[in-house]
Amino acid sequence: MKRIVLYRSKTGFVKKYANWISKALHAELKDVEDVEFSKMENYGLVIFGGGLYAGGINGLKYIKKNYHLIENKELIFFLTGASPGREEEIDEVLKRNFTESQLQKIKFFYLRGGFDFDKLGFIDKLLMRVMKSYLNHKKEKTADDIGMLEAFEKPVNFAFEKNISELVEYVEKLETR
Repeated sequence: MKRIVLYRSKTGFVKKYANWISKALHAELKDVEDVEFSKMENYGLVIFGGGLYAGGINGLKYIKKNYHLIENKELIFFLTGASPGREEEIDEVLKRNFTESQLQKIKFFYLRGGFDFDKLGFIDKLLMRVMKSYLNHKKEKTADDIGMLEAFEKPVNFAFEKNISELVEYVEKLETR
């Protein structure tokens, strides 16, 4: 089955994972902005990666716009973020961004990325400064709040190649069906 890994990355964590997945699965690799979806008929497996930002998924608009051209493919999405990826939080993001039929069709993986304030664009920096102010003014901070505040001062990176193993194993099992 011919494979392609599509991704959209703002700060490099998604791109790093996309590269590792592409190499491990011998798949073509493209930024989702550079894809001609009309030429996707040759692929049996489409893997998409995007970062989580304020409950949204970076690059998802390209997938949604062209979903009718890939919905008959085997679909795997990996999402990245700085948080540990608690199941209830990921489920909420998925419910907010996908229809029920898409949730049934697509296999999802969460791969913890990281946070580097300096790599953010102007608008994202502005939004993150608002969040930082909010967190600083909270009377009772959670461990996640404290970790996020620390990450503003020193970037954090949880993106490791070994994190793709579950996704790679899933694809390999697809091949034996």
